[in-house]
Amino acid sequence: MTLQDKVGNASLLMEELRISQLPVVADETFLGLVSEEDLLDEADETPLEKLQDYFLKSAVNINDHFLVAVKFSRLFHLDIVPVLDEKNELEGVLTTESLFRELSNFVGAGEPGSIVVLEMERKDFSLGELNRLVESNDAYITQLNTQVDPASQLITVVLKINKEEISDIIATFQRHEFNVRYYLGEELFKNELQENLDHLMNYLNM
Repeated sequence: MTLQDKVGNASLLMEELRISQLPVVADETFLGLVSEEDLLDEADETPLEKLQDYFLKSAVNINDHFLVAVKFSRLFHLDIVPVLDEKNELEGVLTTESLFRELSNFVGAGEPGSIVVLEMERKDFSLGELNRLVESNDAYITQLNTQVDPASQLITVVLKINKEEISDIIATFQRHEFNVRYYLGEELFKNELQENLDHLMNYLNM
């Protein structure tokens, strides 16, 4: 969009693309994002130039890591993140869908392996200790992410492990008194099959 474009046209384009922001440029130079909320109280014939003071300046540089775009998308609730070159000219936009897809690849969501979610106090978090326990079971950590609960101050640790059969790893964590909140691997699948089989056998014995 340009400063001369009308509010009505911007609203129609947002509706068509199912997004809540649009980049506004002047001779390819990025001026900011106009938001759907900024258009609500304006007449359709109002030029976007009138709303320039409300433009959101959030954008990433073409050389930035994609996680910068993820951060901006989350922080400013953006459906699109503008990508600029060294001259502040608009190169394109990243959609939340493309960012989610890239983030999934980044965390190895499509790679074989298992996921273990632990919960612990900050003083108990040790990357070296977690790695040692996993490696003691002939496996290794391929991805680790943490998140702190503001209320409880407990750390949630999400481990991606290269093995799919993880009963030995789960047992090791529990033996060392780690709180295993969730796990997804072959062991969980086997447990569910056994539980379903037990229910079936109980039904047949009625």
